[in-house]
Amino acid sequence: MARPSVARVAPWMQDTLRQGFALLNAGQPEQASECARRLLGAKPDLVEGHFLVGLIALELKQNWSAVSAFGSVTKLREDHAAAWAQLARLFMIAGQPGRADKALAKAVEHNDDTPLVLDLIGGVYTLLGDEEEASTWIRRALERQPGNVNTLVNLANNHMFLGRIDAAETVLNEALSLKPDNPNAHWLLSSVRKAGDRSHVEVLQGLVETGNSTQGVRNQKALAFLYYALGKELEDLEAWNEAFDAFAKGAAARRTTIDFDEQAEIEMYAAFSEVFTAEWLEESAGGCDNRSPIFVVGQPRTGTTLVERIITSHSEVYSAGELKQFGQCVRRLADYREPRRYSAKLATMAAGIDGETLGKAYLATTAKMRGDLPRFVDKLPPNYLYIPLILKALPNAKIVHLTRDPMDACFASFKQLFADAYPHSYDQEEMARHHARYIHLVALWRERFPGRFLDISYENTAGNLEPNARRLTEFLELRWEDACLNFHEQSAAVTTASAVQVRQPAHTRSIGRW
Repeated sequence: MARPSVARVAPWMQDTLRQGFALLNAGQPEQASECARRLLGAKPDLVEGHFLVGLIALELKQNWSAVSAFGSVTKLREDHAAAWAQLARLFMIAGQPGRADKALAKAVEHNDDTPLVLDLIGGVYTLLGDEEEASTWIRRALERQPGNVNTLVNLANNHMFLGRIDAAETVLNEALSLKPDNPNAHWLLSSVRKAGDRSHVEVLQGLVETGNSTQGVRNQKALAFLYYALGKELEDLEAWNEAFDAFAKGAAARRTTIDFDEQAEIEMYAAFSEVFTAEWLEESAGGCDNRSPIFVVGQPRTGTTLVERIITSHSEVYSAGELKQFGQCVRRLADYREPRRYSAKLATMAAGIDGETLGKAYLATTAKMRGDLPRFVDKLPPNYLYIPLILKALPNAKIVHLTRDPMDACFASFKQLFADAYPHSYDQEEMARHHARYIHLVALWRERFPGRFLDISYENTAGNLEPNARRLTEFLELRWEDACLNFHEQSAAVTTASAVQVRQPAHTRSIGRW
């Protein structure tokens, strides 16, 4: 299909398009919207005009308006790879992996090798949990545009997920040499090393002051990165009051940039409680008899990575990282298309999925991520929500649930800037209510499915490693290996916020830190 060119439209339209994109890049989406209105009023089938509308909607956090705009682009020009890649990303964020799969396939099919498209496709693979594939696309983007700072930051993030900490630091320093005020790069750089002095703190404090002098959504995103970086380094230096102040300001800034529908979460938890009973599981016997998966679940920052590293130090167990595939398979098989990622309808739709089909789908979609060893660990914390569905789909799988003092658990989340997960964690009251819902739900699973998963305490494990490691291996039906006590010597990838910390021996420094 021939590609329409901007050069084929009137000169005033070319100028208005350039102006619209420039205004958007300058953080003025409302003014950019006026340009888009003029363009589409004069030429409703202007592909670039609809694409501009999509980018404006993204900036204004109007994701479904963005879906509509990028959808219009693909209807007008089916081979528009950038629009397909944007759609794939938006569908993943919305929890609609079935639609994301189709859009991603179109983006790959029509990939025109432009840096934007290559980087976007890499980002979608990151959302899918396939960091190795993401790395391939991000590197291709950098080959086409070596000095692109955003892509360099994406590569650094990818390096961190894959355990390449030194490589990540090198790339971040390169990015900051090109753009010294890049907030994301500063935040990541604060994560790769423990601060030894206040040199970077002073840089961050200067950037925060500069950031506070402007207004807007983009500025709030930047401030969140900078304040979380500042908080982390001040905590490293044991400047506790300054650190907490920075974390609190970072959380407040981040909260303005995300949409957390607490009522929808309340309704979903209630529906899961109502639908997934012991009787439901008994009536839906079957499932896939594969015994290779080990699920490590719980709240974030509760020691899931510590326990995963203990288990995967065993010669028979592979570390697959935080796989998003189980929840994605649930959504695909249920053909979930609700505008909210979490809703009560998810429970009712998921309840009717055939267990064997779900188990086989999970194993198929994780095939290239779970290695060649007999067993593998999937340590995505929120899979606690799906414990009944895991028991239905994979009755021979093992599930390990981490417990941690709620005050430490909530504080550990509050001082962590997550990507798109855990939107409840930036407001202390919202987080407390979420944690109470989680505790109640897991208590129900424990009562309804006794003996089907193992509770293990972070505090006990960190403070008394060997007996807890032995308890784990016994529950998992693995023979004991001393390597399980030397988990910090592993070099495997860690797709988690704990990527740097878990390369240290077990310690109790975080207990009571709140």
